[in-house]
Amino acid sequence: MTAGTTLEARELYRFYRAGDEETHALRGTSVAVDAGEVVVVTGPSGAGKSTLLACLGGLDEPDAGTVFLNGVRLSHRPEQERAAARARGIGVLFQSGNLLPHLTVTGNVQLVQRLVRGGARQRPADVLHAVGLETRGHARPGELSGGESARAGLAVALANGPRVILADEPTGELDATTEAGVLELLRAEADRGCAIVIASHSPAVAAAGDRVIRLELGRIVGEARP
Repeated sequence: MTAGTTLEARELYRFYRAGDEETHALRGTSVAVDAGEVVVVTGPSGAGKSTLLACLGGLDEPDAGTVFLNGVRLSHRPEQERAAARARGIGVLFQSGNLLPHLTVTGNVQLVQRLVRGGARQRPADVLHAVGLETRGHARPGELSGGESARAGLAVALANGPRVILADEPTGELDATTEAGVLELLRAEADRGCAIVIASHSPAVAAAGDRVIRLELGRIVGEARP
C-alpha cells in the first residue's frame, strides 16, 4: 500500500452458489485508489461491478483476498467491526435506496450521523448546503425531484465526512444536466481529498474520472486515463 493510497483491494475472489451452479463474481481483482482520485469501474451487466463495490465497502465479504482502508484491514472481520469502520470512513451512494421514506432529508442525515460516536460532526444544515439542498431539509424523499433525490442521497453519503465514497450507478436515472451536477459535487469531494469509486455504464461518468477500469466476468481487462 503506497503512502497516498486510501483504499486497496488485493486479489479479491467472490463466489455465489445456487444449487449446483456457481457464479464467479470476482476473480482475483485488485485495485488501489488514492486520496483525491476518482476511479470509474465500467463493464457489462454481470461483470462484477456492484460486487466489487460491496466488498470494498465491507458490505460483502470476499471469499479470498483482502481489502484495506487507510492501511487497516477491513475484510474478514466481524460485521460489527466492519459496520463501525464503514460508518466512520466510507460513504455509500446507490442509484436509489439511500433514503428512508418516513424521515425528512435532515432526518436521514442525522440518522447516519448517530451511528458514529464522538469526533467532529458537521451540522446537517451544512451538509445539505454543500449539496445545494439547504431549503429542502424538511422534505421527505417522496416530495423530491429526481435531481434533489440524487443530491439528498449524496448528502447522506457525506454525512460523516468520509475518506472514501463508493457510488453504484449514482446517475443511472438522471438527465444529462442533473448528472453533470452530481459529478461536479463528487469532483469537489475528491478535490478535498476523498477517494471515490463509481460503478457506472455512463460515458459521461467515465469521462469525469481520473482513471477508468473495465471489468469483465470478474476480472480487470483494461485500464485507461480519460
